[in-house]
Amino acid sequence: MTLEYIHSEETKGVLVITLDDPKTRNALGGPLSEELESEIDRFSEDPDLRVLVLTGADPAFCSGANVKGFDRAVREREANGPTDAGPSPWESLDPAYQADSVHEAKGPAIVRKLWNLEKPTIAAVNGAAYGLGCGVALSCDIRIASENARFAEAFIRNGLIPADGSAWQLPRLIGLSNTLLLQYTGDAVDGNDGYRLGLCSKVVPHEELMEETMQLAIRLGEGPTYSMSLIKMLVHKAQQQDLAEHLTQAARAQNLARQTDDHKEGVRAFVEKRPAKFKGR
Repeated sequence: MTLEYIHSEETKGVLVITLDDPKTRNALGGPLSEELESEIDRFSEDPDLRVLVLTGADPAFCSGANVKGFDRAVREREANGPTDAGPSPWESLDPAYQADSVHEAKGPAIVRKLWNLEKPTIAAVNGAAYGLGCGVALSCDIRIASENARFAEAFIRNGLIPADGSAWQLPRLIGLSNTLLLQYTGDAVDGNDGYRLGLCSKVVPHEELMEETMQLAIRLGEGPTYSMSLIKMLVHKAQQQDLAEHLTQAARAQNLARQTDDHKEGVRAFVEKRPAKFKGR
């Protein structure tokens, strides 16, 4: 696929994807989303690519979904005539009222693809991460923010709700009260406040963002990424398990890890007092 709205670069097993659509401030939708999802699929399937870094061309990380598409949808609904008041918001969440469309029923594909990647992912948040753009950053394993970063649950500004998984992810990161405050108001927080709240793992000067991110990404890529995949699954599953369930699954994962070449290499390197050379298998 010819890439027009993103840049893709490989460095030492790290795939760096940069969203680059200045007219929309890297908004998701149409060709950009198609290119991004295609590259993520390629990353997932290539054993030589071991870590994903996702960032945006300055000044934005990702401004969210393309609002012009929202406007067209609103006009189409208006053209079909008025609708009755319908059920209350909470009643509408009952299965009897669930959406028919696949997109609405399953959520944005980009969020699911990032969340389910079996390799480490890092969001280098260089600027505005608004609405779905914030959800994309949250769907990566680790977030490193520049001082220019802005995180905003901006859906409420358009009379919408965060259907990108952030209502599930944010409370686990920053607590219920902070989540509701951000999602009720749609207010943006900068990189330093994002770090204080727990939205990102680190905040760095803007000009150092990619250097810091790549140092971490290359380090992870040189590690036992098969075991990292198991860790990622265990951490995800643990949020819905009690301790007994988690320990049972962790024991199975440990048995898998013991069978890897990386485990053998790690033990040998320890005994021989040398740095390990992991292969991710």
